[in-house]
Amino acid sequence: MLASYPLLNSGELRRDGFAILPDAVDERTVDDLLDDLAPLAAERDPHRGGVRHILRDSPAVQRLAAHSRVRGVAEAAVGPGALAVRGILFDKTTGANWKVVWHQDLTIAVRQRIETPGFGPWSEKDGVPHVQPPSELLADMVAVRIHLDDCTATNGPVRVLPRSHRQGRLGAEQIDAARAVSADVVCTVQRGGILAFYSLLLHASSPAETPAHRRVVHLEFVAARWRVLPNGLQWYECH
Repeated sequence: MLASYPLLNSGELRRDGFAILPDAVDERTVDDLLDDLAPLAAERDPHRGGVRHILRDSPAVQRLAAHSRVRGVAEAAVGPGALAVRGILFDKTTGANWKVVWHQDLTIAVRQRIETPGFGPWSEKDGVPHVQPPSELLADMVAVRIHLDDCTATNGPVRVLPRSHRQGRLGAEQIDAARAVSADVVCTVQRGGILAFYSLLLHASSPAETPAHRRVVHLEFVAARWRVLPNGLQWYECH
């Protein structure tokens, strides 16, 4: 699959934990996504900065998850047969201009709560059970974020700490220690570009200084070996 995106250096992605790829998705695909997502975005609370479950609800997002370049990035990170398991639309606007502190993405969405060794604690978001899986699973997950608008230094871009994904799941003190010894990278990405990063990579974002649409389709992929979860757990979104 790497041949589908020759500019991707998979070694650097795995080493640093993130990669930025300009011009990954063509204008027509971006326009189709915006058209398909418009009704879902219109239904959301204007003070909320995102729409969940777009992998379930949007045919255009389902096609995007199968896009050769998107899959090429995901498979470079977690191997052949990567499975798309969650989709979220993020959008920073004047009404929804939030700050995200330094963190790792530690939860997955499942269809039903089933107590399972190594999985927990549990939570619920929009009526859907979420759980923290074992670190081994999280190490096999990558976010592929497709930008539908230009993301500049002034509208709340993601910041990352390179190579922090290699430290496993981190507590608050460990996060502070990682920040003290590593400079962050500001990830500005133009419309149609991709930012990919491992779920365990420390990342954050500030409120936008000049709020405007900063629409991003956030797709999470997991390695093929986690297609079937233990003890009857099932992914809530799966494509």
